[in-house]
Amino acid sequence: MQAFIVGGAVRDALLGLPVKDRDWVVVGSTPEAMLAQGFRPVGKDFPVFLHPETNEEYALARTERKSGNGYTGFVCYAAPEVTLEEDLARRDLTINAIARSEDGTLIDPYGGVKDLEARVFRHVSPAFAEDPLRILRVARFAARLPDFHLAPETLALMRQMVDAGEVDHLVAERVWQELARGLMEAQPSRMLRTLRECGALAHILPELERLFGVPQPAGHHPEIDTGAHVLMVIDHAAASAQPLAVRWACLLHDLGKADTPAAILPHHYGHEAASARHAREVSERLKAPTECRDLAVMVAREHGILGQAAILRPETMVKVLERCDALRRPARFELMLEAAACDHHGRGGRDHGSAAGHHAWPPLALWRAAMAAVRGVDAGAIARRCADKAQIPHAVHAARVAAVRALALRAAAGATDAGGA
Repeated sequence: MQAFIVGGAVRDALLGLPVKDRDWVVVGSTPEAMLAQGFRPVGKDFPVFLHPETNEEYALARTERKSGNGYTGFVCYAAPEVTLEEDLARRDLTINAIARSEDGTLIDPYGGVKDLEARVFRHVSPAFAEDPLRILRVARFAARLPDFHLAPETLALMRQMVDAGEVDHLVAERVWQELARGLMEAQPSRMLRTLRECGALAHILPELERLFGVPQPAGHHPEIDTGAHVLMVIDHAAASAQPLAVRWACLLHDLGKADTPAAILPHHYGHEAASARHAREVSERLKAPTECRDLAVMVAREHGILGQAAILRPETMVKVLERCDALRRPARFELMLEAAACDHHGRGGRDHGSAAGHHAWPPLALWRAAMAAVRGVDAGAIARRCADKAQIPHAVHAARVAAVRALALRAAAGATDAGGA
């Protein structure tokens, strides 16, 4: 029995990146022999075991043969005679098909080290085309390693896979898993650009594909369309270390702009309702977690008005806070503000895009101050003073508006004093 570290652990170590998990391939063994040494079985479709002390995964060397459509249509064969080179041949990219023996020797039969040095994503063999999930994985790697580029022959193969309809066999859960992981990488726009380049985006997120070529309204950099704007927004979300729910909301916030009638372009009056509807549909189709779906719908619906905080009446600000359930869900409202700030910074030009200036966006402070003022209203005391209980909601609302109005008056007075000084 021989054991080799394989895949991401070898790749990341060679790139000088942190190694999180180590996976091993075992050559020349059997399930019975692994059990006899104390390994614990965990694999259902093929023999994978956990080390009795380290809990690291050890998989028996195996080959795979295509037996149907999609990423699940495979027959696996694991036996002592399967070689390390045969096991590595079934992997997606050459940079993931490098092994390291227990004494540190590299085994690199497919040129992975050379491609690491050249910063190239290249498929190991034509068997790459048998698993459509690999298209998403390559796109995710592009987001994680932004200085890498696709080998022309690999891009051509990915396009052939899309044309053959392989992507249409992917199930929602796996698509969501890969998209979510890609959104959390350093430059998520590269994942979407890679999917566009091979034609997969039109199948996986057709609502987003429709945005490319749609003009942006005044106030945005004139050379970027709505699709490019969305990619800038998600990259800003990544640069400002936003959580997944915010990044997902940023990705979906402008989907309704593709529905704008050509006669009113470049304006997009009232696109928020359509954006919210599309955000819900996409989230439900891909089975996104509830918190991601709900935030995406709210951001799509509200991001326009959030940016207008400086000119809104106190009554309108309170209505927005109440409509968004901000008093009961303040953390979610704060995430919505973060997404709206990312939208602002994803417009291009010199005044936008700085992660360092993210929290300097004026509406952030205005909404946070309004939120604090509204939360300072003692709804219980107001309720106790109301003889007519039916009037309680109106009285509480009026008190909240008064609190925000007083806040605005104090701010105006402070500005006047500062100007006089």
